[in-house]
Amino acid sequence: MFETLFSYPYLPFLVFFARICDVTLGTMRIIFISKGKKYLAPVVGFLEVFIWILIISRILTATHDLLCYVAYAGGYATGSIVGIWVEERLAIGTQLIRVYTKKTGKDLVVLLNHAGFGATLSMGEGIEGAVHIVQTVVNRNTAAKAEKLITAFDPQAFYVISDVRTVQRGIFPDRSGLFKRWRIGK
Repeated sequence: MFETLFSYPYLPFLVFFARICDVTLGTMRIIFISKGKKYLAPVVGFLEVFIWILIISRILTATHDLLCYVAYAGGYATGSIVGIWVEERLAIGTQLIRVYTKKTGKDLVVLLNHAGFGATLSMGEGIEGAVHIVQTVVNRNTAAKAEKLITAFDPQAFYVISDVRTVQRGIFPDRSGLFKRWRIGK
């Protein structure tokens, strides 16, 4: 069965699609490492290298085939795009949103609290005078919802979103469903 699959007419297509899978997994592995997913990253890395070994061994047996080389490079480029796309859809991780507003920050805190987000208010002084600083830690899956609330509250608000590696305790929106990933704290 594999001999037919790895025969010449199919080999460039197999190399292309396998390389997409390999690089997608590699992109995911790097992202998991940066997010502190120390148990998930090695599993993904194992699959990534296993696919890579299978494909590189087939390419080395077809050293005369320029089409396989092009498929290998094309699969790499496409896999990078697919990996980023998959990671954006998974939205794994936590983010800190820091909002600077001239409006009453307490009202934004209440708005975020009603939406299920914990928020903290502090005061600051900027070049244009006093500002209210509202901070909230959100799951990446819900960051867009929080952004919409912020811009609806104050379209002129300045806000910064940063990735957070570790969170311990806190108030997060309840997510119900089969793939529930929310939990309070670490």
